[in-house]
Amino acid sequence: MNLTAPTDHTKVPGTVIAHSPKETGRYLGSPSIVILPNGNYVAKLDVFGSKTTSNTTQVFLSSNRGKTWEQQTEIVGQFWSTLFVHERDLYLIGTDQLYGNVTIRKSLDGGKSWTRPTKNTSGLLLSEGHFHCAPVPILKHKDRIWMALEKHDPHEGWCWNMRPFVISASVNTDLLNASNWTVSEYYPIFDQSWRKLLVTEKEKATSNAEAHPNFMSTSGWLEGNVVASPTGELVNILRVQEPYKGCSAAILHISSDGKALSFDPTNDFIDFPGGCVKFTIRFDPISKHYWSLTNWIHPDDEGKNAERTRNTLALTSSSDLREWTVRSVILRHPDSINTGFQYVDWVFENNDIIAASRTAFDDGLGGADNSHNANYLTFHRIKNFQEKSLIL
Repeated sequence: MNLTAPTDHTKVPGTVIAHSPKETGRYLGSPSIVILPNGNYVAKLDVFGSKTTSNTTQVFLSSNRGKTWEQQTEIVGQFWSTLFVHERDLYLIGTDQLYGNVTIRKSLDGGKSWTRPTKNTSGLLLSEGHFHCAPVPILKHKDRIWMALEKHDPHEGWCWNMRPFVISASVNTDLLNASNWTVSEYYPIFDQSWRKLLVTEKEKATSNAEAHPNFMSTSGWLEGNVVASPTGELVNILRVQEPYKGCSAAILHISSDGKALSFDPTNDFIDFPGGCVKFTIRFDPISKHYWSLTNWIHPDDEGKNAERTRNTLALTSSSDLREWTVRSVILRHPDSINTGFQYVDWVFENNDIIAASRTAFDDGLGGADNSHNANYLTFHRIKNFQEKSLIL
């Protein structure tokens, strides 16, 4: 790498919010974005990597609809967190570190200053165990707020040992008080025998799927989305770590009291384009469709490790949460090794979608460490998203 070379953001798609060269060993992840009641945008990222403490969040503000961004603060003791707005106030909920406690913070000034979750009445929600989450949607449904998380149990390795659960609280209560939150059961870890259910009989006959080098990788479920189905039932739709095809998700059913989860492996795995990498699902009442931005596997990238193939970002939609259609390729680069548009969080704004992406891209300084270890947080606007159609 040429250490004297100038940083070059000119080819990076979207608007650069933050940048960290790979030589720093500090990578940018877990983006989240919201629109404040005054119209300002707030975005956040995590700093991760071998040269970090994996417990730091940075918060950014745009007062001109995403054209420019300014860092507001850096929070030590917050990680894997989601921004959301409730009663005109800004919140940040996640863990306090890598596999840490579940915490929530509140800001009254647009993200500059935050409360401190030092006890169970000031934002420390769960401290018995090792917890995992991501910037997943915060759903408001029938006067309650819902979020999906996982318990890392046993506390070793990654993915296979994630136990999904959900938390919820009344919209009319103090969200910083742990006693106001209902915590569901911790559902069992992913049964590795289910992997065979993710491959169709046709694929077994034509491609010898079980002999594929990625097929026998350990599978798991994580980073779920609490969503209200067309019938009003609450479900948790989870990413399925399945590197063979990368197009599966799992639907866990949430009991009406928010305390129990259920799953039928013969019926509750769905084909979901890009389901192997974290995604966000939201419902649009105008189109009456559910929408997501996912790392769909482009035909040119089929056969690669789907979990690390993040160089295509696609807009997908569904009318029923079970049948999903790729509507448009939003971002695409032929290099799947060092390029990624991933973990994209987004919200509706009138006829547009605004999004924040954990982006790995060439910066004139040797590019990203790899597609996973991103060197950028970028902002994107998808105009008239409902009109998009797939063109390859």
